[in-house]
Amino acid sequence: MRIDLATAPGSQERPNEDWVSASAPASGGGVLVALDGVTPPAGAVGCVHGVPWFTARLGGRLTELSGSRRDMPLDRILAEAVRATAETHRDTCDLSHVRTPQATVVVVRWDEAYVEHLVLSDSVLLLQAPGGEVTAVLDDRLDRVPREVLRSVAATDALRNAEGGFFTAAADPAVAARAVTGRTPRGRVRAVAALTDGASRWTDTFGEGDWAECLAVLRKEGAEGLISQVRAVESDPARPPGRYKRHDDASAVYAEL
Repeated sequence: MRIDLATAPGSQERPNEDWVSASAPASGGGVLVALDGVTPPAGAVGCVHGVPWFTARLGGRLTELSGSRRDMPLDRILAEAVRATAETHRDTCDLSHVRTPQATVVVVRWDEAYVEHLVLSDSVLLLQAPGGEVTAVLDDRLDRVPREVLRSVAATDALRNAEGGFFTAAADPAVAARAVTGRTPRGRVRAVAALTDGASRWTDTFGEGDWAECLAVLRKEGAEGLISQVRAVESDPARPPGRYKRHDDASAVYAEL
């Protein structure tokens, strides 16, 4: 088994709000987790801790539960991780605030029989079959929101974790039911990768290649290599900036099973 991961901040002036982990227990199988913390707009957020604090605690809980509770499906694990994280700051923060710390989520778990997955919001999961075919597992609800709507803070807040809008892991465990989930027989998966949108922009924003070519970069050059290519494209003055910012936190985790 080969596992490779990397994460890089979008700016040296701001903390990295992404969080990635990989676990390969001695009992067999493995777990990958990738979170992309949601940068809030200027103004009140109801929490004294901040997004990196939140992603570290949610990510740690997801990794631990995914490895130790094989009897629990991933949506239940996400619900429990959100609940447990909320309890750690319920007494100090307003968790009902629409901008309470939140994150996109990708979790992949495998054993000798199946590869399970969960995707919530706009991070990307890639599954590669033994023959080389690559399937992208996406939660595209944020992409369905018109750009002109997302330019408005008030309009975006009205759609955040709301019917007809988009969903992220924040303080309500019920959001786990909104995640895209599934499982694939282990023999039909050769490799997996989880990308936050700062890394997936290699394909979905800049069009440097399709998802199969993106996975090929990960296999050949590793997660750091993919992120370096993204940074090179972002730094080209002839290229338009990414969806919301020229440089974003970028994380990738890749595993050959």
